[in-house]
Amino acid sequence: MRDHEPAPSLHGDRRLSTKEAAELLGVKPETVYAYVSRGQLSSRRVPGGRGSTFDAKEVETLARRNKRESGGSSGSGGELSVRTRITLIDADRYYFRGVDATELAARHSYEEIAEWLWTGRMRPGTTFSAPDTSVAAARRAVDALPEHASPTDRLRVAAIAAAAADPLRFDLSEDAVLGTARILIPTLVAALPPVRIGYRDEGSLAERLWARLSPRAADEASLRVLDTALGLLVDHDLAASTLAVRVAASARAHAYAAVSAGLGVLEGPLHGAASGLAHRLLNDVLEQGDAGPVIADELRAGRRIPGLGHRLYRGEDPRARALFALLEEIPRAEPALLAARDVVATTARHTPLHANVDLALAVLTASSGMPATAGETIFAVARTAGWIAHALEEYDERPLRMRPSGLYVGAKPPQPLPE
Repeated sequence: MRDHEPAPSLHGDRRLSTKEAAELLGVKPETVYAYVSRGQLSSRRVPGGRGSTFDAKEVETLARRNKRESGGSSGSGGELSVRTRITLIDADRYYFRGVDATELAARHSYEEIAEWLWTGRMRPGTTFSAPDTSVAAARRAVDALPEHASPTDRLRVAAIAAAAADPLRFDLSEDAVLGTARILIPTLVAALPPVRIGYRDEGSLAERLWARLSPRAADEASLRVLDTALGLLVDHDLAASTLAVRVAASARAHAYAAVSAGLGVLEGPLHGAASGLAHRLLNDVLEQGDAGPVIADELRAGRRIPGLGHRLYRGEDPRARALFALLEEIPRAEPALLAARDVVATTARHTPLHANVDLALAVLTASSGMPATAGETIFAVARTAGWIAHALEEYDERPLRMRPSGLYVGAKPPQPLPE
């Protein structure tokens, strides 16, 4: 019997040939056998033949599940979709578990928003603290890095060291992962070296982070901006780093490893490092007193103007709008705010791009005496909570579902052995 012919069943259950199964699933015949090797389908050899047959009900169930998990896309070049209850971005606004994220950040601390994202419950007054053993392990590892190591390097090493100090890290139950999250985030902050002399490690997470970013004492208004920035940046749907976290969680990597995967992707210049580019741009504008020549130099060099535009928002990034409103209440931020507005107005003559959160972060960091890398640090610490939320969600899904099939476009086999 040839493989494309349907096989009869001795038990009355309809069987499909490989070709029929592939057509129903919308994949190549080779992918059908990949499903078999991953335990997602069972096959039966055709008696006396070379082909296999598949239970029609199994194939139909898998096809429906694939369609659900791909958001109904055909898989023919459409973007990957993943079901999530965490963040919705819609009509220039975004929501955490259905609640407007900017309103949450205006009324609740970063830690409270993290708990909301993880559990769907608000815990007013919640704070995160880490045991001495976790902090000590992370600090030893970070202190061994070269002086020029980036903040993301330090955070990634701190996460790995904290994992090594936690013998229960492989427990993926919800309670265990939540316990890890509440310890890991303050451990990451504590592992970063303070830049203020004589600073004592106490206060809110925003206070502890501020002391690692700025040599200046933090006033209440500045801490409010930083804490709000952390809350606004907790999550933003399936950004590249978040997708990496879900892939790791799909393979049942523990929470520390999943966060490490996110930190690895975050370091790319098109993701977490974007605020640093905006910070340097603002400093150039402040030095020259005019955005015109600075923008001209950027365009002449063929570079995209950082801090402007976002593929998910037609208008102004709601995160930027919320931060700009708070920064307007801080007198020392006025020069950087005016420089940011000059950048937006100058580029608007040719391209109507709105400010995004990277430009707002740059105003915060540039006006607070922070280094250009500070925005990346804020982003990474904030997003760790979102990554944990996505890891928790992924742990409840079928293992290894984040496994797309490659579309081979190389030389057609069989090729001769290389000499």
